[in-house]
Amino acid sequence: MLGYQDETWWSRLAQPALHAWTAAQRPLRLVEFEADRADREPQALSCYGLLRGDTGRMLLRFVDGRPVSQVTEDFLAWVCQRLEREGKRALLLIWDNASWHISRRVRQWIKRHNRAAKAQGGVRILPCYLPSKSPWLNAIEPKWVHGKKAIAEPGRKLGAREIRYRATAYYRSRRYRPLKQKVA
Repeated sequence: MLGYQDETWWSRLAQPALHAWTAAQRPLRLVEFEADRADREPQALSCYGLLRGDTGRMLLRFVDGRPVSQVTEDFLAWVCQRLEREGKRALLLIWDNASWHISRRVRQWIKRHNRAAKAQGGVRILPCYLPSKSPWLNAIEPKWVHGKKAIAEPGRKLGAREIRYRATAYYRSRRYRPLKQKVA
């Protein structure tokens, strides 16, 4: 299966760039919200996504923390489990050169994973790295942009739970427990 993978940040403060028709007297203005010290929720939520080439659907997993090598491994393992249940045997993975994609730890994990998948059955991962600074080559990038515009609300700051709900609803993805960033 062909899959385009990337991570994004869903900001609770920054608003996406939008274009809209409005009355001349009342132009639409999206104003970036200010951080509130009393607000205990994160200012932005990290989210991993895989755009499936076979169905065009997105698999999403939010993260409690940042995108790091360990979380990337957890996400890839989860994706492979899902694909294996569907009878898939290989994932041709298109992704960029983010440090948590090209790290020694992730590359070694993929090698170990592929050896185990070959020996015991499972989904092998064939990573295809995009050239640096070429996001237009990753088909998931415009999906992120459209999703951020679709869930934005000009009049108020969304909560973390509401962002997760709206994003998964927009992409018609099931909601799963967020992946945990383990601190070493």
